[in-house]
Amino acid sequence: MCLLLLVTNLFAREYHVSIGGNDAANGSVEKPLRTINRAAQLALPGDTVTVHQGTYREWIDPLNGGESNARRILYRAAENEKVEVKGSELVTGWKREKKNKQVWKIVLPNRFFGNYNPFNDRLYGDWLWSDKIHHTADVYLNDVSLYETFSLDKVYAPDTLRTLRNPEGCTLVWFAEVDAENTTIYANFGSVDPNKEVTEVSVRPTCFYPTREGLDYITIRGFYFSQAATQWAAPTAEQIGMIATHWCKGWIIEDNVIKNSRANGITLGKERSSGHNLECNDKRLDGTLHYIEVIFNVLRKGWDKDHVGSHIVRNNVISDCEQTGICGSMGAAFSEIYGNHIYNILVKQQFGGAEMAGIKLHGAIDTYIHHNRIHRSGNFGLWLDWMAQGARVSSNLIYDNLGQDLFIEVSHGPYVVDNNIFLSPHSLQENTDGGVYLHNIFSGNMNPLDDMRYTPYHLNHSTQIKGFRTITQGDHRFYNNVFIGRNDQKVNYGLVDFDQSKWPIYAEDNVFCNGAKPMTGKEQGWIETSVRPNLRLEETNGAVYLVSDVNLNDLKNFKGNMIDSERLGITKLSGFPFENPDGTPFVSDKDYFGASRSSAPVAGPFESLSSTTRIKVWPLEIK
Repeated sequence: MCLLLLVTNLFAREYHVSIGGNDAANGSVEKPLRTINRAAQLALPGDTVTVHQGTYREWIDPLNGGESNARRILYRAAENEKVEVKGSELVTGWKREKKNKQVWKIVLPNRFFGNYNPFNDRLYGDWLWSDKIHHTADVYLNDVSLYETFSLDKVYAPDTLRTLRNPEGCTLVWFAEVDAENTTIYANFGSVDPNKEVTEVSVRPTCFYPTREGLDYITIRGFYFSQAATQWAAPTAEQIGMIATHWCKGWIIEDNVIKNSRANGITLGKERSSGHNLECNDKRLDGTLHYIEVIFNVLRKGWDKDHVGSHIVRNNVISDCEQTGICGSMGAAFSEIYGNHIYNILVKQQFGGAEMAGIKLHGAIDTYIHHNRIHRSGNFGLWLDWMAQGARVSSNLIYDNLGQDLFIEVSHGPYVVDNNIFLSPHSLQENTDGGVYLHNIFSGNMNPLDDMRYTPYHLNHSTQIKGFRTITQGDHRFYNNVFIGRNDQKVNYGLVDFDQSKWPIYAEDNVFCNGAKPMTGKEQGWIETSVRPNLRLEETNGAVYLVSDVNLNDLKNFKGNMIDSERLGITKLSGFPFENPDGTPFVSDKDYFGASRSSAPVAGPFESLSSTTRIKVWPLEIK
């Protein structure tokens, strides 16, 4: 075996790629290749593709995957070199219009786009909501996307668009006309001459996506990906983001900057043959039944731990995507997503839909989502939809979102939410049963719901379906949390909205302050009528600090009991315990910072604090 490993390592190759290279070269340091995609056709298990500084405008479509964790194919940016992979092309030669000096026009032959023209490709899919026809294209001025408008008149006389990205208003818009030979783009650039700036248009549907399924064990490290004309990714469709795994296993996507996607940044989603936008294309059934059919289709295609998922997505910066930063229908099962900074999602707000969030996953079975920072989403921060059985959401910083910081939908448990800081006006929405909420800060309202859709629950730590049932809201455990009300007398804060739950809610050792209320008539912890923390965040030089008007170290006076699998018991419906993905017992023995908890742990996410009114909460230095 040692000899075999030695021989394998001796034959592993490193291919170098450089802007000054040649795709007919051998890929050595002295004779690098010109395109990453050429290297991607040559790389075999165990090989490394090292890309040197420059901008690469291409779609990387690998021919091969790795064989195991020890025999990966690694794609990496050379150390200390900035490598950009763009789904766009530079365009120059804009002509100023006489009718309006702020409007410019360019005519591009359709051959400029190859076999895909996003200006002629409608943004389309299940659960996309808009009364207008949007396209997958975008126009970029100095790496900022303009707004699509829907008539030429609105380019000459644009409306002032007030959005989350531009609350003060924006009039920088574009409109395109496509005929048999040419694509004509009109753009209002304001007072800017686009020929003197960096002006780009998206031309490719993705940046890194294998057209073949089953290319496992690929690592992507250290790149800047941007400006792809990505399509809407419904859970019933093939899902293609700027980086997309295509029904594979064991990818590592780390230390990248991912920005300016028309729809999605990273997709860990399903493939096409199991269904593609079924609700749009087949009106026999409603969306729920279509998705149930898709689930059985992917099970027949081998949706299990041996073949799909188990990805690691870590330490990426993802921004300015108009559907999700990370999404995936079933392909994210058994994965770990952590250390990512995700922001400015759906901030242009030109279209809406049911699949929009900082992170949006279906079928996050045994998926561990932790230590991420998610903010400025035009919808939800983190949304786990259908089949989040065994999922754990831990130690995330989620704030400044228009929708709920966390939405868990039609899942039957067990799942665990612990040590998170939720600071938006709306903390939690859930239509589930069998959840555990431990040591969180909830500073917004709660919205529990029943749901009459029949949705699946699974065998333990498995994709295989055990049964189907509607959601009977309840069977939750809330222990050692801090609930903080806001000065809004029309909104309930705390657990009081769980009075309506039809199955029991177990709650102990929680702190309720600033008007937050426990469930009616039940002992659930401490009610502090005079405590008004007024939590807020300060951002300084890339660091984020949690600031309070009260001494947060006083939380040490509110101590509960250690939480573990034995105390949590089993879920009412599935009958499974709250445990780790490997089947070992769950113990809530670490806080937000990774510090050990005592046998009488403090309520909230912090076990001990050195600073009392100003705490650094990002980036994290895990103990």
